[in-house]
Amino acid sequence: MAEQTTLTYKGFPLMRKDKLTYLGSMADEYVVLLQILETRKEGDTEIASKVSVELQRTDPNVRAKDRILKKSEKDGYYTALDVGCVWLTRALAQK
Repeated sequence: MAEQTTLTYKGFPLMRKDKLTYLGSMADEYVVLLQILETRKEGDTEIASKVSVELQRTDPNVRAKDRILKKSEKDGYYTALDVGCVWLTRALAQK
C-alpha cells in the first residue's frame, strides 16, 4: 500500500481539489481558501493569473457569509499563497 504524504507550505497543510486550495487545518479556528479565477497558457502548462484569497473561520455554526474575515484578489498563485499564509499566521497568533 502506498504511503500518503501531506503537502505543506511554511508549516501549514495544503489540500487541493481542482481550482480550490485550503491552507491550514480545519481543526484550527481559521483557514485560508485560495480559488483560481483565471489562468493563462505558457507552452503546455496553465499558470494561475488571478487568484482569490479568503481568510475564513472554520466554525460550522457561523453563517457562510459571516465566516469570511478578509478577502483579496492577487495576480499569481505564489503571491496569493504568501498573503494567505501571513493572514493565517497572524489570525492564529491572536488566540
